[in-house]
Amino acid sequence: MPQAATHILIPLIFVSLFRDYYIKKKNKKTILLHYVLIAGIAGILTDLYIAAFLILYFFGFKVDGVNRTFMHTLFVPLVFVLLAFITINFRNIRKLRNKKLKLWVIFLMIALGSFLHLLLDASFNGSIIPFYPLSNYSVRLNLFGYLPLALEKIASPSLDAGLLIVYLIYLELKHKISDFI
Repeated sequence: MPQAATHILIPLIFVSLFRDYYIKKKNKKTILLHYVLIAGIAGILTDLYIAAFLILYFFGFKVDGVNRTFMHTLFVPLVFVLLAFITINFRNIRKLRNKKLKLWVIFLMIALGSFLHLLLDASFNGSIIPFYPLSNYSVRLNLFGYLPLALEKIASPSLDAGLLIVYLIYLELKHKISDFI
């Protein structure tokens, strides 16, 4: 399964590329850099199953039963998409308004980050049960499993390092981050 850095970097890269190449220059303010950060942090949201475990422990669940079940379903991003639609016409909270952030876009970024997390877990090394508890149907592509055993052990950390290097080079080329150092 991809490590935490990959879960953060993939949404960061995805939203950054969408912002920089799909959105026209005058509309770039619709996706602020704060939203890129929120999407990246949301990429590890479904691994924060400890909070769910603390609640479900009282109902007889064990930690293993919470991680790959409740928190790794399509219902997690769906909840945030629904919250985005519910809050699309809400006035922004005062602190959010100072940053010009919209609550519904924040919820969409969280939905995107958590969806990409599920996609990564199902693709590289692991499985998810996307419709749990309604179905026990499991999704697993296991791309790391096609590698030789020696490479399989270093694939996830190598992916982290490669993505970080690519993202930093992209930031330098596109946004000249060395100007801020």
